[in-house]
Amino acid sequence: MAEIEREAMDVDVVIVGAGPSGLAAAIRLKQIDEDLAVVVLEKGSEVGAHILSGAVFDPIGLDALIPDWKDRGAPVKSLVSEDNFFMLSETGGWRIPGWPMPRFMSNHGKYVVSMGQVTRWMAEQAEALGVEIYPGMAASELVLREDGSVKGVVAGEFGKEADGTPGPAYEPGMELNAKYVMIAEGARGSLAKCIISKFELCKGRDVPKFGIGMKEIWEIDPAKHKEGRVDHYMGWPLGKNAHGGGFAYHAENNQVFVGLIVHLNYENPYLYPYMEFQRMKHHPKLAALLEGGKRVAYGARAVSAGGWQSMPRAVFPGGALLGDSVGLVNYARIKGNHNAMLSGIAAADAAAAAIKAGREGDVLEAYEADLRSGPVAKDLKPVRNVKPLTTRFGDKLGLMLSGFDMWTNSLFGLSLFGTMKHGKSDAAATGKAKDFAPIDYPKPDGVLSFDRLTSVSFAATNHEESQPCHLQLKDPAIPIQLSLPEYAEPAQRYCPAGVYEVIEEAGEKRFQINFQNCVHCKTCDIKDPAQNITWTVPQGGDGPNYGNM
Repeated sequence: MAEIEREAMDVDVVIVGAGPSGLAAAIRLKQIDEDLAVVVLEKGSEVGAHILSGAVFDPIGLDALIPDWKDRGAPVKSLVSEDNFFMLSETGGWRIPGWPMPRFMSNHGKYVVSMGQVTRWMAEQAEALGVEIYPGMAASELVLREDGSVKGVVAGEFGKEADGTPGPAYEPGMELNAKYVMIAEGARGSLAKCIISKFELCKGRDVPKFGIGMKEIWEIDPAKHKEGRVDHYMGWPLGKNAHGGGFAYHAENNQVFVGLIVHLNYENPYLYPYMEFQRMKHHPKLAALLEGGKRVAYGARAVSAGGWQSMPRAVFPGGALLGDSVGLVNYARIKGNHNAMLSGIAAADAAAAAIKAGREGDVLEAYEADLRSGPVAKDLKPVRNVKPLTTRFGDKLGLMLSGFDMWTNSLFGLSLFGTMKHGKSDAAATGKAKDFAPIDYPKPDGVLSFDRLTSVSFAATNHEESQPCHLQLKDPAIPIQLSLPEYAEPAQRYCPAGVYEVIEEAGEKRFQINFQNCVHCKTCDIKDPAQNITWTVPQGGDGPNYGNM
């Protein structure tokens, strides 16, 4: 095929991803210099369409970015009124007192928010400053300078046939070139993954770690609703099978955000994270809350969990990684949006200073230094051992050791454990099927629990079927020849949207990819034991259409 010719557009800064980190960077750049040309590309059909977060929101990042956000009408209103932590058994459980935990673990002074709404509001603030935001524009390729530095991205390519060739309505997209390119794709983004590999940004760092977070929005009986109440859960249903925890956040308008995060370092390939979430809702505590209510939304996404020791180097020739592209979620606090915003601010400060000095295409070392010594570091370093401790010692003992470790870090700035390693990657942690028994999950009742395809309809996901499959197999033979006999093909279960199936036809098994169902969580790219699946962007605007997730 002949080389594709594209129009090119030159700006000062291109930002890929209209999440909290990308929009914070865009706003900060224009606050510093209104004459800077700043473009934000968003693969979702609109800003917020692909945003999914719990979320209990720490406003520290927003305070630094837009101090008068309350006066400007930011959708950050439901102040935490009650903060609970429960250890669940199958039929009961107990509340864990908050006093043994360091003060920074408290959620008082934080807010229950929809990050979809928050990012839409941030986009309005950015556009008022002159930022150009282009939704429905997936950034699919990097553009490099002759010296190998990142010069820009290709965005807006539409109309390819299923085999990858241009169709009759093909649009080649555009090269958006900049002095600096910022990647704010969220966890396990396709361009970030390419950049991390190309520039060896994980060299000397621990393995990245992730969880799969699943969330539903429920409208419940007003008599049961307590706006601002925050409940977190450990223990059942995961128990010894996996680490993670659930939540129920009481938001505005009699809505409750219910979810479960399952960490992807689980061993048993028969584990079915989606069904663990459905089972969780039948616990007496949650069932009593949800009964008589109505589910109105569902979604899922990968959550970074490696923390301080897993953060890749965040700068490369020509640009920077922001937010969850670096892995800035505080595992212990179950929060990352504040760090995402702080990273965007720091990256913008570094880029604006470099441009003012007449530089472009180099490495923004000032940004890396800020992440490693500034407010993000102060948030992540004290909790760096919480995940390794809970992984190694389990929920109960791990929780006690984590509390002790956080106190020594908080009071003395040191840990008796040093900086612990995470061990295997999530993919390598997957055990062989012969060593585990299948798990018998109860059938969804259609009242509190639901099958996956019904849930996917609540994500409003859609993909143009004639385009190439954006879930690429390095070797199409591996699912049936290796993953099925060795691991019982776990893609059938770890995907929260029913994308992957093993189908038998005329006595032969084949691996089917229903990419139309994909909610862009990227779990397959992370957990597949053979690392045979690569998640790439579909054409812009495709995927889930979350309202207020």
